[in-house]
Amino acid sequence: MIGADASTAAPDEAPCLCDVVGSTEMKTDRVNSDLARSVTSDLASDLASDLAETREPGHFDIVVVGTGPIGLAAGLAFVREGLSVAVIGPTQAPPAPGRTTALLDGSVRFLTAIGAWDEDALGQSPLTELGIIDDTGSLFRIPPVIFRAGELDLPAFGYNVENKDLVAFLMDKASRAPGLTIIARLATGFHAADDEASATVELDDGSSVRARLVVAADGRHSRMRAEAGITCRERAYPQFAITAILSHDRPHRDRSTEFHTRQGPFTLVPLPGNRSSLVWVCAEREAEALKALDAAAFGRAVERQAQSMLGAMRPEGERGMFPLTTLTADRLFSQRLALIGETAHVLPPIGAQGLNLGLRDIAALQDAVVEASGKGEDIGATATLGRYARRRKADIALRTGAIDLMNRSLMTDLLPVDGLRGAALLALASVTPIRRLAMREGLRPSLLPSRLAELASRSSLWAAQKSNHRY
Repeated sequence: MIGADASTAAPDEAPCLCDVVGSTEMKTDRVNSDLARSVTSDLASDLASDLAETREPGHFDIVVVGTGPIGLAAGLAFVREGLSVAVIGPTQAPPAPGRTTALLDGSVRFLTAIGAWDEDALGQSPLTELGIIDDTGSLFRIPPVIFRAGELDLPAFGYNVENKDLVAFLMDKASRAPGLTIIARLATGFHAADDEASATVELDDGSSVRARLVVAADGRHSRMRAEAGITCRERAYPQFAITAILSHDRPHRDRSTEFHTRQGPFTLVPLPGNRSSLVWVCAEREAEALKALDAAAFGRAVERQAQSMLGAMRPEGERGMFPLTTLTADRLFSQRLALIGETAHVLPPIGAQGLNLGLRDIAALQDAVVEASGKGEDIGATATLGRYARRRKADIALRTGAIDLMNRSLMTDLLPVDGLRGAALLALASVTPIRRLAMREGLRPSLLPSRLAELASRSSLWAAQKSNHRY
């Protein structure tokens, strides 16, 4: 489901690069994009070489802790700014059975801008339509709601990618990026004193590295967050999620479908071919029963729940299972430490917001760092990180609140709640301006265009003019 929210930068602050992640009104030209990436890469390579000759061993501008997709993307984003960067963590991702990520349009544009997207290298599937089917048994049940990317003049809302493929692709890019060092160790400690110009990250082999700014992307159980003394609020739901990848008889036609049930959403997201990824949210007892089924029985259960929409279902590989929780850090920064991704916020796998929200964190932090560097300010100073935190506060709060409200509304059968939820879906289905607003806000927060967004917009105009002359 595409949820609505709004986020604005303070009037006295420069526009954020985070708007690149949310831009839904630009169309890119591959040739122009490749040229821009090539030029930027050459400049970053030259800067990185100069920095490598002058900096102390084990000392970097930025150290990113975490080698998941958020940590690797952060490393790639910062190194393109000519900064010396180290990314710390295992080079082999832990298994994540059945897990995929729906990267929304703005996230794809951001990854493209930092040289971390390649349609040919990633086995991705476009999401051209999003459907919501009310299967709660409510008295206020309404017809299915269909969102179409074409209404926003987009070829797709985004692309669904298997997590293992995304992490492997980003790791390959990071390992070959000039100026970026991969340290295949575990970070065990963090220290930053008020009177020091850098922070120290201790490693599990007894060594340490120093940086002007440390970026914690080490997940919901973050060691860096704990070492910095940043507390967080966590809420557990009476639900578990079953994840799987399945093949099926009928084509999905690039439509992601979300069934709303009394136990939570049941979502099928397209993958290449007649394949889809599944996130089935249900009560713990039912989740355990589903996990215990053999492959054939599980396929039949999925087919029944999907109302045979895609025909017979056949699981591929193992299934995953995990509890649904939310987590929000009380602060997004400490002395020379910034939190991004699931280190800062954890959302249930509903509405494709988790990783997309984390990429907006990277873009906002990148913008704050670039702004500080351009003014000759300390990139790890409290003022710099405070700007980042202010720019992310509203987006994180609104996305978290919207997903929590939607999930809780499904689990109650109170008539007033059902009535409000039904009215909201009916408005989305029948009122075009409301539906389009919801789609735009689901893909991006309402923020001002950034410097990079304006550059891309000019490039898109040039590409459109070129295309018109060609045809």
